[in-house]
Amino acid sequence: MGFAPPRRIWQRVNWSFLARRFVAGETIESAIEAVRRINAQGMTASLDFLGEDVLDEATAAKTCDTYIAMLDAIRSSGVRSNVSVKLTAIGLLVDEDFALGNLVRILERAQANPDPFVRIDMEGSALTERTLALFERAFAQHENVGVVLQAYLKRTPGDVERTIELGARVRLCKGAYNEPPQIAYRSMPEIRAQYRRLAEALLVRGTYPGIATHDRRLIGAAKEITQRDGIAADRFEFQMLYGCRPSLQRSLAAEGYNLRVYVPFGTHWAGYFYRRVAERRENLLFALSSIFSR
Repeated sequence: MGFAPPRRIWQRVNWSFLARRFVAGETIESAIEAVRRINAQGMTASLDFLGEDVLDEATAAKTCDTYIAMLDAIRSSGVRSNVSVKLTAIGLLVDEDFALGNLVRILERAQANPDPFVRIDMEGSALTERTLALFERAFAQHENVGVVLQAYLKRTPGDVERTIELGARVRLCKGAYNEPPQIAYRSMPEIRAQYRRLAEALLVRGTYPGIATHDRRLIGAAKEITQRDGIAADRFEFQMLYGCRPSLQRSLAAEGYNLRVYVPFGTHWAGYFYRRVAERRENLLFALSSIFSR
């Protein structure tokens, strides 16, 4: 793992007690049980085996094997879930052709499942171009693969247009990494404005986009766009993180919207948790408040 401990004192606290709220255990079995509970509430899931920045073939191959086992467990258990994968977990930093081979192996195994879709997670901006290039190589062979795009990056409008042209599925999120202002919007009003523009493009012209946000204003904007343009609820889905605003998740599902919960699991929870939650004060406060939400 290439995780660097947070610098500020408040970030050096052992947050493992809180991370358990946002990570579905350490095993495939615990993750499947979490998905089963999510399904019972009328929602689907996407399972993610935590880990990234792998620098050797053996570890990357082992991660690929875990994904094969995950897909088999999803199929045998009957839960409604697909999977998400980071390319650096399956060898992107080792060799791109090696990573592509691992990804294709996952894509081909996923085709035996009721939901064969595999999402490529986006990582830091240093890997954006390589991630999108490898995604396109995989998509040319297997169309059951999609990608994540981050709204705060200034390059993303062009990437959205490219994926629309391809007919590929996109998960649109705000962005989880601490990027410099030269390449990313930093203020929340700017990020929200870009997110709304990109969400509109994907909802109107895209292929089953995932509108991934916990921001009530952006959720409301997506609803307004779909109502204005007569976009049926089965043409897109809202997506949220495991443990975040569960009452809002249930509310959207009850309204008839497709709602998918991103469910991470595994022993390498620290990098995920600190990046998503503890490295940003507003996210930490949100996470703490989530303890009391149901």
